[in-house]
This record gives sequence, C-alpha cells and structure tokens, in this order.
Amino acid sequence: MFWKCKTYQFDSRMPVYMGILNVTPDSFSDGGSYVTIKDAVAQAHRMIDEGAHIIDVGGESTRPGSTPVEIEEELKRVMPVVRALASEGLCVSIDTRHAEVAAAAIAAGVSIVNDVSGFEDPAMVDVVSKPGCKVGVVVVHNQPHEGDIVDAVYDYLQTRASALEAAGVGHDRICIDPGPGFCKDNRETKDVVRNFCVFEHLGYPVMCAVSRKRYIGEMTGIKEASMRDEASAEEALLAAEAGVTILRVHNVAATVEKLKNLRPYVFLGLGCNVALVANPGEEIEAKKAQLNLAIEEILMLPDTEVIDVAPFYESQPAYYEEQETFINTVVLIRTGIPPKELLDYLHAIENSLGRVRQIPNGPRTCDIDILDYQLYTANTPELTLPHPRISERDFVVKPFEDIRPNHILANNKQVATVPEDKRLGSSKRV
Repeated sequence: MFWKCKTYQFDSRMPVYMGILNVTPDSFSDGGSYVTIKDAVAQAHRMIDEGAHIIDVGGESTRPGSTPVEIEEELKRVMPVVRALASEGLCVSIDTRHAEVAAAAIAAGVSIVNDVSGFEDPAMVDVVSKPGCKVGVVVVHNQPHEGDIVDAVYDYLQTRASALEAAGVGHDRICIDPGPGFCKDNRETKDVVRNFCVFEHLGYPVMCAVSRKRYIGEMTGIKEASMRDEASAEEALLAAEAGVTILRVHNVAATVEKLKNLRPYVFLGLGCNVALVANPGEEIEAKKAQLNLAIEEILMLPDTEVIDVAPFYESQPAYYEEQETFINTVVLIRTGIPPKELLDYLHAIENSLGRVRQIPNGPRTCDIDILDYQLYTANTPELTLPHPRISERDFVVKPFEDIRPNHILANNKQVATVPEDKRLGSSKRV
C-alpha cells in the first residue's frame, strides 16, 4: 500500500525513516539539544543525509510527568523550524495534540500531522479533514484500557481511523501507531511491539515509535535513554520484519545500518484436499493438520521466520472440479533464501507430505505456491512471480487480505483486482 502525504507518497514495501526532532527543553532523551533554529535545522539536515525521509518536529514533551505546554509557547518553539524545513522542500511532520498548532503548521507547509492523542479532539479532525487538505495523519493509541492490551489497541485504532475516514480523510492518508509506552507499562508495551503484525491486519501503514523507550531500558539494563540507540535499532529491525512501514527514530544512521539485515518478505499460498489420516467426518481437521505440518517444516528452513498465518478457508476446487474441497491459507515469511532456491525447499516439503503430480491442478496432500517475493519479478518456465493467478483465486485473495489488506504485489498490482463473484474456488472461513 502507499501512504499519501500531500505531494509525498511512501511505499509500504520498503522502510520509511522518520527522524525525531524535539525542539523542547525537557524531552526524555534529547531535551534542550536543538532549541535554536540553527541547531534544529542542522540536525534535520544530518538526519536527511543519514537516510531520513521525514522530519518529525515536536514542541511538547510526552514523557511521563512532563508539564503541558501552552499553545502559544508550542507555536513559538516549532513554527520557525517548520517554516525553515518546509521552505527547503523537505517532508515535515508536526508532532502535536493541539488543533491550533496543527493548522498553523499545515499553513506553513508540513505534510503530516502526528497526533499523540489519537485525533480525539474534534477540532483536530476538522483541521485535517478540511476540503483540499491532503496531509498524512498518524493516529496514536494513548488511552486507558481494559482487558487484553493488543485487542484494546487494535479496536481503538480501528475506531479512530474509521472516524477520520467518515470525516473525509482518505484511507490512503492514514497511518496508525500502537503507541508503545503511552498508557502502557513495560510488559504491555512489549506485548504490543511483539504483535505489530496484528495491527497490519487493519490495512493501514503501521508506525514503530519505540526509539529509546523505557521498556528497552528495562530489557537491556541501559538506564540512560540516549545510550539506547543500538538496542532501539534492533527493535526497529524486528518491527520491520513484522511488517511495520514507518520507523520513527532518534538515531537514523544506526537504524538504517541495522536494517541492512532486513530479510525480504514472501507470501506463500498453501492448500490441501487429500487427508492422509482421517476418520469419517474429520476430513477438514485432518487437512488443516497437514497444512500445519507444512508450516512447521517452513519454520525449520534456514534463515527463515514465519511472521503471520491467515485463517483457514474451505474452498471449492478450481480448474479440475472432480475432486474434494480444499483447505487453504496464506503464510507470510521473512527469509534470506533466494526465490529459486526457496522453490526447491518448498517442493521438498510438498514431497515429504506425499504430494503427487499425476493430474494438473488435481488432488494433493500439500501444495505450496510462492505468491509474492518482495519487489522481485520473474517469468521463467520454473517460476513466475508474482504468481499469475493470485487475483482470480478466491481461496488466495481472502486469506491474503486477512493478513495484509491493500497489499501491492511486486508487479505493482493489487491482490484483489477480480470481483469476488468472478473468482474461482469460492471459499469460506472454517
């Protein structure tokens, strides 16, 4: 998917770096470092040189126990810097919870409004939904909650993003931030960041804003926030492998260097309609079990991690219709294995589970297709990527969109380009 922010468009298939520029005297790790316009602009230029795509300017500390800043004081802090950077054509974000500050920053040329209060204030919604306004928005979870933290954050972000869309903010302008550290203790924050892939199911770009946070200090024993950059970069890598698009960081260079280790994502389509061992009436569960065995073998591949697994679907057979119904799912992995070598590994897994190839598109104990390999296209007798039949197969489109709505394939096409009633292999979740 793409995140549209005025004249900028960010591709979620590659990391996007947002450099933090706090023009405050009391931010938790860099307060007072960039309070002059000259120092702030110089730091922004350093971050751009290091690989930042966006500069996020903030004039009010959000650390626990910080003193709220009057609007006039916040404007005094941020506006000279915002004007200077926007006048240079940089992509500037304003980190604020005040509608007056957001409006002034938009007028000065910012491309993004990053609201730590989740656009709870109707005045903030009014600012970003005015006719002709095209700024990107970041919706942050920063609310008290009950029950499971991941479910609470998911539901909140879905509600707030839907409210923005209802007010006229385009879906493609919205980014969501699960808000690590905000209204969360260290354990809850870790639960959130270890489940970043869940928030990808909402179909918006997801932001990782964990840089120098307290939970990193607790995990590493590093008490000084400014000394947590290496650990923060490692957390950013984990978040990117989970699918996070926007990485909001203090140390851009360290994060860019760490993300050189980011492995390509690969979507796999799995199917089974021959149950090797099943009592009468238990065929569906037996087919699910065989796909789970395949997933276990995928987990054992070298330099590979399973990131997400879609729900199972029972699907009508396609192409060759005289056979039993299938169970299908889609699996997202990160792997260092090249495409053709990966195909050989997957064929070996199929063979280990009794796959035979006597009838084209016929019955099978296990079928594993490479659907999409990150930004890689191929058209050879052995391998075509992206898989040429993704969009026409209901049993692929539905589970694919469960885990990555609005995904753009390596050939720059969307997954769901064929209407549901025109697809083959109609499916229902089981």
